Amino acid sequence: MIFRKGELFCGPGGLSLGAKLAEVTSPSGEVYKIEHQWANDIDKWACETYRHNLCPDKPESVIEEDVRELDIESLDPIDGFSFGFPCNDFSVVGEHKGFNGEYGPLYTFGVKVLRVHQPKWFVAENVGGLESANGGEAFLKILDDLENEGYVLTPHLYKFHEYGVPQKRHRIIIVGIRNDMGLEFKVPKPTHDGIEKPFMSVREAFMEIPEDSSNNEKTRHTSKVKEMLKYIRPGENAWSEEIPEHLRLNVKGARLSQIYKRLHPDLPSYTVTGSGGGGTHMYHYEETRALTNRERARLQTFPDDYEFIGPKEQVRKQIGMAVPTQGAKVIFEAILKTFAGIEYESVDSKWKIALRELKTSRDNKIELPQK
Repeated sequence: MIFRKGELFCGPGGLSLGAKLAEVTSPSGEVYKIEHQWANDIDKWACETYRHNLCPDKPESVIEEDVRELDIESLDPIDGFSFGFPCNDFSVVGEHKGFNGEYGPLYTFGVKVLRVHQPKWFVAENVGGLESANGGEAFLKILDDLENEGYVLTPHLYKFHEYGVPQKRHRIIIVGIRNDMGLEFKVPKPTHDGIEKPFMSVREAFMEIPEDSSNNEKTRHTSKVKEMLKYIRPGENAWSEEIPEHLRLNVKGARLSQIYKRLHPDLPSYTVTGSGGGGTHMYHYEETRALTNRERARLQTFPDDYEFIGPKEQVRKQIGMAVPTQGAKVIFEAILKTFAGIEYESVDSKWKIALRELKTSRDNKIELPQK
C-alpha cells in the first residue's frame, strides 16, 4: 500500500525524507510505504533543496508560495499529510507571542487541508514551547481544532536523542488517524535510554565525514575568537572563568548559555537552531571553529548525499529548522505499522489522557502534563 503524502511548511525536507525512508511489510507480505505528492513552503532555498533531493523529476510539485495565498482546494488528492507549522511564536526562545504573533495562527491552514482532503492520517510538528503558549490555551485549541476535523489524536513530546538522534532536541508531534479507519496510533518506545543503550554522541555523529562532502566549508574566524575558543572546554561556553580577561566578551545583562558553546564529544549535542548570529553557530569540541553545515546536518541525521542548496547562511537556517530525519522515520514507521497491523513496543502519551479529559469536560480547565 502506498500513501501519497502532501506537506505544508516543508522546509528542506527532514520530515519527508524520514517518510520516504520508512517502509514496513505486513504479516501478509504487503509492503507499506509513503510517496511524495506535493509540498509547500515560502522559503526559496528550502524549496530548491527539497526539489533537488526528494523530487528532482517532479519539481513542479513543490510550490514556493505563502501558505495564505495557496489554493488548497486545487491540490492533488493525498492519503497522508504532514506539517511542521512555524514555531517562531511558540518557541521558548523569543517573545512567546503564541496566537498573538504573526506565525501562531498558521496552523489553521493545516486544519484546512484536513477539512478539504481528508487524508487517512497526518503528522503535525512544533516546538516544546507550544504547550505553554498563551497559558496552555494555544495547545488545547490546536488539539481541539484537529480533533474536530474527524481524527483520533496522539500528541507526545518526543525527545529525539532517545531515538538515536545525536542531539537533545525536544519537539511536540501530534499524530492523527481519521476516525473511520478504526485505528489508534501509539507512541513508539524509545530505542536509547542512555544506560543499556547509550545515546548517540557528537563524536560518533562526526565520524568519517568525507572532506569533499557538500556544505562542508569551514567558517573563517578572527584570531581573537580562535584564541578564546582555546580556553573553552568541551561542554562549556563564553562565560568560562578560564578565559583571560582580555579575551572575554563585553556583554551586559542576560548571558545566553549557547554563546560560543563547544560541544561535548561524548554526549548528544544541544539543539541545532536556524537563527542567531556569530557565537551561536555551535562549536567543535576539538578544533577552534564553528561547525560546518555538514556537521550540523549530521546532528540532524541527514545523510551526506543530501545536498542543501543556497548561500551558506541560508543552508544553516534550513538545517536548523528541519526535523531530524531519523526521528521522523521512527514516527512514520510506527504509522505504517499501525495500518499494516504490525504490533510494536509503545509508551503512553500523558497528553492523550489530558485530551480525553478535555473532551468529556469542556468547561473545566485541563492542566497539561509537565515535561
